[in-house]
Amino acid sequence: MASPETGVLAARARALAVLRIRSTALAVALLPAAVAVVLFAGRVTGRLGAGPGWELAGWIAGGLAVLSLLLATLVTLVVARARPALSPSVPIAEESAPDLYRLVRDLADRLDVPAPSAIALTPDCDSWLEDRTHRAHGPPRRGGAAAGGGRRTPEAPVLVIGSPFLWWMRVAELRALLAPVVAGTGPSAHPDIAAARRFIRGLDAAVAVSARARGPLRALPLRFVGRVARLLLRAGRDHATIMERAVAAAASERAQSVDYGLRIVAQEQVGLAYAGWDRLLTRVALPAWRMGRWPSRLDAGVVSALTELSRRDRLANGFAARLGERPACDLLEEPGAIDRAASLLAARLFHGGPAEPGPDWSPVGWSQYPEEVVDRKWRLEAARLHRVLDTLPATALPASPPAPAPTDACAPHLSYARTAPGHPPDRPAGGPPPAGRHDAPPAAPPPGPTLARVIDRLAQDERAGDLVAARLGAEVEREEREEAARQAARGGPAQDAGIGVAWGDGLVSEGGLPLFPLQPPRTGRELLADHVTAMVCCAAVDTAGAAPGLDWLDGPALLVDGARRADLGRPVLSLVDDGDAEPLRGWLTTVGVRPEKPVRLV
Repeated sequence: MASPETGVLAARARALAVLRIRSTALAVALLPAAVAVVLFAGRVTGRLGAGPGWELAGWIAGGLAVLSLLLATLVTLVVARARPALSPSVPIAEESAPDLYRLVRDLADRLDVPAPSAIALTPDCDSWLEDRTHRAHGPPRRGGAAAGGGRRTPEAPVLVIGSPFLWWMRVAELRALLAPVVAGTGPSAHPDIAAARRFIRGLDAAVAVSARARGPLRALPLRFVGRVARLLLRAGRDHATIMERAVAAAASERAQSVDYGLRIVAQEQVGLAYAGWDRLLTRVALPAWRMGRWPSRLDAGVVSALTELSRRDRLANGFAARLGERPACDLLEEPGAIDRAASLLAARLFHGGPAEPGPDWSPVGWSQYPEEVVDRKWRLEAARLHRVLDTLPATALPASPPAPAPTDACAPHLSYARTAPGHPPDRPAGGPPPAGRHDAPPAAPPPGPTLARVIDRLAQDERAGDLVAARLGAEVEREEREEAARQAARGGPAQDAGIGVAWGDGLVSEGGLPLFPLQPPRTGRELLADHVTAMVCCAAVDTAGAAPGLDWLDGPALLVDGARRADLGRPVLSLVDDGDAEPLRGWLTTVGVRPEKPVRLV
């Protein structure tokens, strides 16, 4: 088995190969100047002829030298000023997590490597080291230790830890998981490896800046810089890849002596944490984000989701028994505040919400989630479904019996249906026409927001399902465009420090948020099924005494007599896909839902 020193030597050899590419590029840029100097010196000393040919050659060499030096200076300045982007994260000050810093420093001492310079959290199931010196070339920041040859050891990188790990993993498991990551600070401290990494990151940032240049005065020179940077990246790509693999292998070998047996258990927890985190984001957080609310304790929700997963999945048996041990989040002084910051950042990264809370972007606690998210989501979707039904052409819909006159109990919910289309604004619905005016009899008011109306439309006309699905897709797409426009008006992602590529004192955006979209666009049929399900749930809540609930793995849930009803999907799909309403009507009868009763909409 190779030793860590062998891996570092292999990485250093590849780093020197990358640096030779940099030196070669510099030599090519200086070659015309060197030729011009030789010609000038030859003419001055008389060693070259004084004919017009030599004089012309000198002028050509001098012009090429000036042009080459200008272009080389341009490339160098862009690479030096285009600082690589930061990974969005929540910084953790040592005062707010002294125990966590102590654990990491003790781990670095056991591994005999430099301790990370700082710790940050990312709302994802991953951990890594990140160089945040933002220096493409030249000496590192002050404070680095002197190395051989007068060079300074680069500042240690920042340790970025996945926030779900802190809440789900135990302290010993987290230490074992971080051992190979922290061991990577050893190779990072080598001057040659650090210089090669800075060179590669500077080129990558320069490519990003050149790709987003606007205006002819900036685009033309920056396009040249981008081509040179891409050429150098292609030349050093293989060397850089092998260098990083050698660094990772060296770090892994060095960490073998630290909690090796516990690392296997920790890696099993990584897979489990990722599964629960993904379900929590897509099934629980996403519905809240879409209506302008963000769960403020996502990491705490990970524990509930994974505990539920352990209860349901036989493969996860025994994992919940670990919960009696000390959780890693106890290493934080204020875990609730850090969870809130990580939850807001997760909403930024995975959904594209604003960077700060506001009137249309407010936090929601888990105890408030069923009423403020689940119930509202159902009623918003039910209202959208009825708006679409109201706009369908009459030829596409079957004749339906007129709705009964609303009673006083349901009058507030049907206020929009009391006035028939075509009533003049100065004439109350149902009142006598003004003197001298002879209008045609008013059209019958549209049926109220009842589940029976939805079932009849989808069951009696096979064309209605496709048309409703298409209209719903268009409506959702329009609302998403409006939300994107509102986000752009509040301030684009380029204003969020840490996302994008820095260019001088400004920031070049790397594209719109979210950086990691959670779900692909839903089809029209999927949207229709979701909206019919929402309408059924609204009717169950309003007429059968059901209640909205939260399932940690599946998101919004319908509770009947305190128990979750998970058997609604099949009857709804029978209605949406096949136009068969009998399974759904049987389900409604079993639960006690009265589909003819109007429901409350938002």
